[in-house]
This record gives sequence, structure tokens and C-alpha cells, in this order.
Amino acid sequence: YCVEFRTESLSQHCALETRPYARWMQYLREGHTVCVACQPPAMSTATQRCSGDGRNAHGDKILHWEAIGNPQCQGTWKKIRQLEHCSCPLVHSFIFT
Repeated sequence: YCVEFRTESLSQHCALETRPYARWMQYLREGHTVCVACQPPAMSTATQRCSGDGRNAHGDKILHWEAIGNPQCQGTWKKIRQLEHCSCPLVHSFIFT
């Protein structure tokens, strides 16, 4: 499944990332909608859910995120909705880890 979030805030360290495999962090923007896929091995076999997916978060609850590979690239987002059938676009799409 996938979860759509609206990025509320992000640290300035995201824009400063220049390593080739992590340049995607430069494209994160406040107010943008991102789509995050929950796939193995991030998915718990017991619950069939990904940690941090905002399962019980609705509306105005602010959730925290951190980019893998650069813990200084972090921020907050709000859950918009969960999609049982993923249709994430090629840009602004991420995977839980």
C-alpha cells in the first residue's frame, strides 16, 4: 500500500545534499504532496504495515520523517490518505525503510 503525505517542513540540509545517490533530497519542498510505498522488508510480517505510516493519524496530526543516508535531512508532514493500490508518480515517490 501507499500513503500520501503533504510536506509541512524540512531542514535546510536537504537542499545542500550533493552526493549522486542522494540528490533527490534537493527536490523536497514544503507544501508538496509525496507518495510513500510500504514494501518488504520495511513491512512488518506480523502487522503487514510499515512503521511511521501514520495509521491512526488524520487531519492535523504532524508526523516526523528522516531521510535515509542523511539524518540531517528531516522534517514534518501530514497524512492525506492511504491508497491500497499504489499509483505513485515517478517523481515525489519514496519507500519506507
